[in-house]
Amino acid sequence: MAAAIVAGLLFASTVANFAMNHAERTASAPYGQRVQTSHGALNVVRTPGNGRTGQSIVLLSGLGTPAPALDFAPLIRELGDFDVVVVEGFGYGYSDQPRVERTVENITAELHEALAKADVPKPYILGGHSIAGFYTLAYANRYRDDVAAVVGIDPTVPAVPTLHADQTGVPAVGINWEGLVAASGLLRWAAMLAPGLVEPDGTAYTAGEREQMRRMANWNFGNPAVVDETNRIADNARKVQPLRYPADLPVLILLASAKETAPDPALHESRLRNVLHHEIVMLPGGHYLHWTHAPEMASKIKAFVATTGK
Repeated sequence: MAAAIVAGLLFASTVANFAMNHAERTASAPYGQRVQTSHGALNVVRTPGNGRTGQSIVLLSGLGTPAPALDFAPLIRELGDFDVVVVEGFGYGYSDQPRVERTVENITAELHEALAKADVPKPYILGGHSIAGFYTLAYANRYRDDVAAVVGIDPTVPAVPTLHADQTGVPAVGINWEGLVAASGLLRWAAMLAPGLVEPDGTAYTAGEREQMRRMANWNFGNPAVVDETNRIADNARKVQPLRYPADLPVLILLASAKETAPDPALHESRLRNVLHHEIVMLPGGHYLHWTHAPEMASKIKAFVATTGK
């Protein structure tokens, strides 16, 4: 009897969540420009034309960020002198969710294609948060002439144990629990009770940005593209672990000190010894530094870029 009641409640919750997702998508105006690539359409969000007075800086989000362009909003506002471009990967924001393997090769090739089709001037600064540290490293080696400098935002170091892959490098396949939690509406109801589960910290976001980020978390959480990317963390780490940034490429690393697992600057330094112009800066924020420390980040980025002469 109890099982039947639970099943009925879950069914009702799933139906209600589906209807609410549809209504919210219909009522919400998409942002950005959808750029067609070989694997589908990526959403590219860019500083309005009259604000493109400086060098282009391309921002890539961390794993599972539901709405990257909104997530980076405080930093984008602080980088007003730059032509800021946010490319939302497959499974993120308003980009497609194709069943294309989320290998580091595919991700960097898709990014390169999207930036070319969006006519983003080269060379651009490439900034990556968290797991995007894998992709900035691979991209800088694969498309060196396109990149003027790299900014790592608390980037993940590619030394991850093989938690998500077998000995062949093929990701383990199992039940998509995240997708089930989202589809059932459990994420929606939990977020209503505890908004901090899906909303950013700090006061740098508008009420409208927070509302849309909350909605998009319901739409994008646990989608197949992000789940595949998650399952390939170990294999992608294995591929980029031997790489180092080119010696002549300036690299700025911004590390977050206020998190449970404090970053090890020495570990980052050891991977940058060959880089002639690099800097590592510790900031007293959490892993999503741009939520609460966008002004300090922008100041460091501007000062670093000024010293590169690029």
